[in-house]
Amino acid sequence: MIGRPGVIHLTPGNASDVKTAPAVLAQAPGPVRRLIADKGYDADWLRQDLRQQGLSVVIPGTRARKRKIRLDKRRYRDRWRVEAVFCRLKDFRRIATRYEKRATNDLAMVTLGMTMLWLT
Repeated sequence: MIGRPGVIHLTPGNASDVKTAPAVLAQAPGPVRRLIADKGYDADWLRQDLRQQGLSVVIPGTRARKRKIRLDKRRYRDRWRVEAVFCRLKDFRRIATRYEKRATNDLAMVTLGMTMLWLT
């Protein structure tokens, strides 16, 4: 079974993942216990903020880090669920090719696609 999204947050194409993470986590339903993310979310300020909130952080460090970050590889294996959601969402051609040029229309199509995935 693939993961199911709890939050749909559309950002501009030039927005970095790490800067939008706090806004997405603030909208997350229910208690969040851990954040499993890719290297795009590797920032000291984000790690510190999440630990202060009591979250377990499972983010690999980038190669540019001077001090290496230990990674819980067993928990990081669950990240495939996130990628599976995006893969399933791209089964909808209209979303994969970004047919909709307006952000509101694109968000509507993504929401519709996620709703269809949620029901299957």
